[in-house]
Amino acid sequence: MPRLQKNDNFIDKTFTVLADIVLKILPTSKEEKEAFYYYRDGMSAQSEGEYAEALENYYEALQLEEDPYDRSYILYNIGLIYASNGEHIKALEYYHQAIELNTNLPQALNNVAVIYHYQGLKAIDQQQFNISKEMFSKSAKYWKEAIYLAPNNYIEAQNWLKTTGRKYNLN
Repeated sequence: MPRLQKNDNFIDKTFTVLADIVLKILPTSKEEKEAFYYYRDGMSAQSEGEYAEALENYYEALQLEEDPYDRSYILYNIGLIYASNGEHIKALEYYHQAIELNTNLPQALNNVAVIYHYQGLKAIDQQQFNISKEMFSKSAKYWKEAIYLAPNNYIEAQNWLKTTGRKYNLN
């Protein structure tokens, strides 16, 4: 099952060795350990641009992982792959599933907002102004949530909210 490390990156190799040691020490079930190995192999494949392999590993990890918090990160990474491949509707599905399991994922909220914003811009190009307005409203909603969770991040989103008259509170 372990993925061959194509990357000779010292940090990646160190992480793999440390993760293996921690997994041997921690009192986790066989399924949890196996799920982590698939997740780790998925991250490794994803970082190398091997998206099909990464998805296979993430789907295997989802079959084994029961912890909602850990599942949220697997779902988030699946969403990243679909988004990077231009499959925005599929990406949204996985991001929303991740957010349902873990409401403290500002990066998923941001990515949802980015997709809605992109869809709003596309709607303007097609002169579908009502759809554009709806997409921008959704985008603002998700960016506000992301900024609330991570107030020092998403500066461009904060500027967009201000310049478009969509107020947000950090309180």
